Amino acid sequence: MNDSFTDSPAKPKTLLLVDGSSYLYRAFHAMPDLRAVPGDPSSAPTGAIRGMINMLQSLRKEVPADYAACIFDDKGPTFRDALYPEYKAHRSPMPDDLRSQIEPIHEVVRLMGWKVLAVPGVEADDVIGTLAVTAARQGIEVIVSSGDKDLAQLVNSHITIIDTMNGRRRDVAGVEAEFGVPPQLMVDFQTLVGDVIDNVPGVPKVGPKTAAKWLQEYGSLDAVVANADQIKGVVGENLKKSLDWLPLGRQLLTIKTDCDLDGWMPDLPALDSIATGTMDTGALAIFYEKYGFKGLARTLGGGAASVASKASSGFGVGPKERSDAGSDPNSVRQLTREPGLFDEPEAASDPIPSSVTNLHYDTILTWEAFDRWLAKVQAADLVALDTETTSLDEMRAQIVGISFSVTPGEAAYIPLAHAYPDAPAQLPLADVLAKLKPWLQDASHKKLGQHVKYDRHVFANHGIEVQGYAHDTMLQSYVLEVTKPHGLASLAERHLGRSGISFEDLCGKGANQICFDQVDIAQAAQYSCEDSDMTLDVHRALWPLLQANDKLRFIYELEIASSEALYRIERNGVLIDGPTLAVQSHELGQRILQLEKEAHELAGQPFNLSSPKQIAEIFFTKLGLPVVKKTPTGSPSTDDEVLQKLAEDYPLPAKILEHRGLAKLKGTYTDKLAQLAHPRTGRVHTHYAQAIAVTGRLSSLEPNLQNIPVRTPEGRRVREAFVAPPGSVIASADYSQIELRIMAHISGDAALLLAFHDGIDVHRATASEIFGVDRAQVTSEQRRYAKVINFGLIYGMSAYGLAKALSIDNTAAKNYIERYFDRYPGVKNYMEHTRALAKRQGYVETVFGRRLYLPEINSPNGPRRSGAERAAINAPMQGTAADLIKLSMVKVQQVIDEEKRATKMIMQVHDELVFEVPESEIDWVRHEVPRLMAGVAHLKVPLLAEVGVGANWDKAH
Repeated sequence: MNDSFTDSPAKPKTLLLVDGSSYLYRAFHAMPDLRAVPGDPSSAPTGAIRGMINMLQSLRKEVPADYAACIFDDKGPTFRDALYPEYKAHRSPMPDDLRSQIEPIHEVVRLMGWKVLAVPGVEADDVIGTLAVTAARQGIEVIVSSGDKDLAQLVNSHITIIDTMNGRRRDVAGVEAEFGVPPQLMVDFQTLVGDVIDNVPGVPKVGPKTAAKWLQEYGSLDAVVANADQIKGVVGENLKKSLDWLPLGRQLLTIKTDCDLDGWMPDLPALDSIATGTMDTGALAIFYEKYGFKGLARTLGGGAASVASKASSGFGVGPKERSDAGSDPNSVRQLTREPGLFDEPEAASDPIPSSVTNLHYDTILTWEAFDRWLAKVQAADLVALDTETTSLDEMRAQIVGISFSVTPGEAAYIPLAHAYPDAPAQLPLADVLAKLKPWLQDASHKKLGQHVKYDRHVFANHGIEVQGYAHDTMLQSYVLEVTKPHGLASLAERHLGRSGISFEDLCGKGANQICFDQVDIAQAAQYSCEDSDMTLDVHRALWPLLQANDKLRFIYELEIASSEALYRIERNGVLIDGPTLAVQSHELGQRILQLEKEAHELAGQPFNLSSPKQIAEIFFTKLGLPVVKKTPTGSPSTDDEVLQKLAEDYPLPAKILEHRGLAKLKGTYTDKLAQLAHPRTGRVHTHYAQAIAVTGRLSSLEPNLQNIPVRTPEGRRVREAFVAPPGSVIASADYSQIELRIMAHISGDAALLLAFHDGIDVHRATASEIFGVDRAQVTSEQRRYAKVINFGLIYGMSAYGLAKALSIDNTAAKNYIERYFDRYPGVKNYMEHTRALAKRQGYVETVFGRRLYLPEINSPNGPRRSGAERAAINAPMQGTAADLIKLSMVKVQQVIDEEKRATKMIMQVHDELVFEVPESEIDWVRHEVPRLMAGVAHLKVPLLAEVGVGANWDKAH
């Protein structure tokens, strides 16, 4: 060949290798259940295909390369299976919906210009190893994109592993920092630790820390083996017992770098055949149409790559079993992609080897067996407890069965309400609960669960108030690894290398899903016992990590206490005035009809106000309004941002905006809230998802009570329907300017601290500083500007953003920001320091130690990096505010209980607590609740909480 890798020594060429097998699993698990024909579940699944397209387009844009290949595992056994028949024996089979997408994925990757390699008899890691080492020997810079830690053994001065999904970079220094050993010792390290995922045993009880310590001390695995007699204790004995196995283990875990790729890469070592190719746009268009990717097909004519790269971060994530799930309008979007977005076993962090070797699961059908297990749970220090129920609706769910685990590998299931034909006789539900009730309600008997708030409700539905929940594995994961999924299946796979029966395996999916009471008892017992057993085992893996970090342990204990308080809030529910909502719905309906009539008159013809296509035709074809921006397909946009801009000069967009807002308000709240009242209580019981938002904020779901619009009169009126029963009132308590106070505390800025200490209006004080006038001379307009600046800078607002918010030019906005920082230098120093700290450690912290991870903080993608930098500044304030309201919620509930008050906490909305208060306790709430809220923490500025009281929620403000 004429072109060699070493033609330009000043600028080495780059080889990009993609671990396609890892990518396709990530794409499959990240994407929703897309189909070639939308809405037709019988058509071909396409989620993994679409995810793969998005990920590769984004990677190619972020990592330019001269040579590139995407490597997949081929079907069939490899040499490792011949060496060790149990290799990967415990891996779950590939889901059918993923298997059917493999060939189309290979096809579309080729059409996108990538060389696709899947070599029979050779694992993808070995193909990657061979190509990487071959290129590196010629001075080529090799970048391997994968989340698989096994590839770290390939790293050297020319080979780097990147994981663009979480920002991890494993170069020589990165490997040593992460694992405690240099890349050349990674095979030795992995041999000692083993690989649970691939079913390759290591030395029992030897984890990453011990392995790194031995290798640092002795220098190599061979030296560790030679000094085995010098290593004492249980691990020393385990090492001696493993000496015969270790050579085979090392052989299994060593990535081959000399594979025969003849026929697949005929011109090795030249590597010419993997020169970066170009897209076959004609064939891609046909492919995209075939699989229903009409948007992608339309982009091929103009800027497809840029459009797709923007879409690449738009994966969705489905709900996880026995875990909080849902979208969170309050989260800091820039902190990370959604939780669980790209997780799969290959990309997981080092699993902690499970302590389980043999499983023993009992099914309790007799009183004798029940009494035996009751004695076990009564004697145990900690019991994992799980319920199987008739519903995911926690206020309606009834118990079908209960399982316990007291030691790893051992569990029992009590079937209580399985009702399928020929189901065996079961112990009576009422009698079992009566016998369990003293233990369940005894706080001295410590209990453990996965999402325990749900189980609390389930037992409460049967008249049992469970006490003594000491741990929740969902919350342990949320505190330790907030950006990862917190469902039990994910936790067990990630930390134990274990997998089990899924709910869908037992009950099916969709319209054909059966209730748990129809599940065969033997299968139900296996499933439920696995849940309790794995919950206990996950706890044993995660709890020591929390114990080792005082700040994270404090946050975890706060989450546990918050879970108890939230259970009470959810249980209390809120009383809704249906007739008031009915009147509002009628009035909104009349106004919506009037707006349609007025819009038709302005347009000169009738049209559908909910149709973007018809609106665009009216705006831009008939009326000739200016095009503000375009959609990814090149059409003029009519989104809310565009309408707001056009509404400044034209009446029709303003009418459509108002119509949209009122229609959403009517459909979401005034029409539906009363219908959501529980038939037994007559109240609305929202669910507070505790483990979603990366900042620690809560999410209100089904219904979302935190998202009722309050900036319009119609939105505020909805709160009139939140009422108290006769003899009681509604009280609202919230923090005053909480995030600005937190900014003053964190930044230590002298001027801000003084303003809050002296009780000065901080916006007026800021206006005085920026505009150079006495505080008494500040106009309302100047104060408004200062308020926008104060809050805007908290969110990392740029000069452009400020100019847009204040409708001023960029130069004026820039001058305002410069003057602000001149007067508040502590704020500027905080921002600069925080950005640098975030880049160095990958996360920031709240005042109380909650970690807020920023995986994009060192991203090569400018917009993503800028977003992460803005989040780094704001997240400590949002997160600290979330911590404070949780501390307040816990403290106030504690005092209510201690003093046996009749006041009920019924909602938590952002920085606000809402109460239902008997008239006799109004004075107590007015005086004590603000005092309690102000006293939960001592910052450099005083906390201020204010209480309003009224007949309904609106009047309480």
